[in-house]
Amino acid sequence: MATVKGLSGIDVRALVTEWNRLLPLWVYKVYVVSSGIMLIRLHGKEHARHQLLIEPGRRAHLTGHPFTTPKNPPAFAMLLRKHLQGGRVLDIRQHGIQRIIIMDIGKHDRVYHLVMELFDQGNIILCDQDYRIIQPFSTHRFKERDVVAGAQYQLPPAGPATSGRDAFAEFLKNDERDIVRALAVGAMLGGPYAEYLVGVSGIEKKTPASEVNAPDLYTALTTLLARAEERIEPVMSAKDCLPFPLDAEPGAGSQYTLFNEALDAFYPPVSPSRPDIEERKEKVSREERIRVQQAAAIAKFNRNIARCERAVDTIYSNYPFIQDILNTLQEARASRSWQEIEAILKSQASGPATKVMAVYPDRGAVEVDLGERVILVVGESVEANAARYYEEVKKFKRKIAGASAAMERVVARTQRKVVTLPYMKKRWYHRFRWFFTSDGVLVVGGRDASQNEELVKKYMEGGDLFFHADVHGASVVIAKGTTAHMDEVAAFAASYSGAWRSGHFSADVYSVTPGQVSKTPESGEYVSRGSFIIRGERTYYRDVPLGVAIGLQREPELGVIGGPPDSVRKRSSALVELRPGRFEPNDIAKKVLRILKEKIPPEEQRGMKSVLNTDAVAAFVPPGGSDVLEGE
Repeated sequence: MATVKGLSGIDVRALVTEWNRLLPLWVYKVYVVSSGIMLIRLHGKEHARHQLLIEPGRRAHLTGHPFTTPKNPPAFAMLLRKHLQGGRVLDIRQHGIQRIIIMDIGKHDRVYHLVMELFDQGNIILCDQDYRIIQPFSTHRFKERDVVAGAQYQLPPAGPATSGRDAFAEFLKNDERDIVRALAVGAMLGGPYAEYLVGVSGIEKKTPASEVNAPDLYTALTTLLARAEERIEPVMSAKDCLPFPLDAEPGAGSQYTLFNEALDAFYPPVSPSRPDIEERKEKVSREERIRVQQAAAIAKFNRNIARCERAVDTIYSNYPFIQDILNTLQEARASRSWQEIEAILKSQASGPATKVMAVYPDRGAVEVDLGERVILVVGESVEANAARYYEEVKKFKRKIAGASAAMERVVARTQRKVVTLPYMKKRWYHRFRWFFTSDGVLVVGGRDASQNEELVKKYMEGGDLFFHADVHGASVVIAKGTTAHMDEVAAFAASYSGAWRSGHFSADVYSVTPGQVSKTPESGEYVSRGSFIIRGERTYYRDVPLGVAIGLQREPELGVIGGPPDSVRKRSSALVELRPGRFEPNDIAKKVLRILKEKIPPEEQRGMKSVLNTDAVAAFVPPGGSDVLEGE
């Protein structure tokens, strides 16, 4: 039973079961998103994306909440990326009934073990293939083990609950506690599950563990463990979250399909450990930042002007002395190099040479200290050297004028529209062709023979309707319920068929009930993959016009949608209609994307890049050539 304090061993078993159903997975990237909380982004089959949240000592589950990732990842996140990024998740398992999860990740010719400890203080530990610790999230030294880099990772005992019938019986025989305490603590089941087992087994709570019928209790225990793997029906209250109901019949009170989804809703979203730096910076307006920068520049220019003016005063105040230095150096240059001149100047202990502080051979100049340091170019007159400083003063005054004008201008700040609508979540039918009729009925169609087969075998139910275009090479289309807009379903079936590829503008479509669809052929007949035998009367829709629209839906979730024009128009104001034509699917997808973007203000597009793209549009483009309907 998951509480705010953390998960139980039974909860972990249900989680690991659901994770294993997603295999194969690949590690995309690792983040430390908050103090003590790690996020692993995983890629799955058919472009599936998953986020695994790990809070050591408390919880680990898949999450759909968005996260702000740090600009500078901590060292442990970078270490995991180095070893695991791009690796394939080979296996995920629980150690006995312990709150320990081990994820085996293969990369190149190596296998790494990522150990998640969800008990006590908790930890995340990266081990090599021999379980030698490469690096733990947190370093600890306990009496019985060390969790430090280079040490051998030691797994605790798996526990009597998963060690077999004989070991479980031996455990009960030697335990001096009552049966509830023995199961809760000694067998690591926790209080609620221990009481549940005792109750279904008809045992008095205070009965000593050594007096219990071990075989009967072990049978109930294995049934409980199997239920955590095979019959997950999550229920949640304000205080706890369970993988299946303990006090109700199976199916009663179920709120979620997956236990991971229930835990993600049960635990509050993770908040950043500190305010985002960019948000703090944004509190100072752009105009104010510009004013501060320009004021600092003006102050710097004024300091430079004052320095240049002091240099001019110094030059004219020491006119005879400077004239002598310039004449002497000019004569020396006629017979000596600047390196020789510099050596002579440095060797002088007294006299005018001691005033020369530096020599610049590349500029043919010297720096002289006369109370104010000035640079004199040898070969120029005293007036010419002073004039250079006057030019500097003029240059800085021009810069001050420009900076002052910038400060006086009002900088208009563009207000950006931020798209705050939630993105469309990934759902089971997104793998197929799909749309919702104008009255909200889900319609799903296969993309190929394999998906046609899957739709009929796995998803067609009583109350559905089976649609198929009366042409060779057409999608199986299932209407998940009764709709007043059968014409839309028929148009969908006709459009995603060989009729579109052949350039026809209409096709016949029929519908039947699930009971009329069969894979059993008559004697001597053969039914290929993705094909079916239809028996009984068919309802025909004649000369159904072909046409598909692709649009951007904003409410209730932001995403690209497609289907019959009437149904798409009801959910989208920005859409493009297609008819059979000349352009290949890839080309038409790019063209549709361009037209949709033209219908959306540029400032809104910035928040739609992950939703509005070529792949999302291409998913709704029919097979074969297409043209954009004129006027779009």
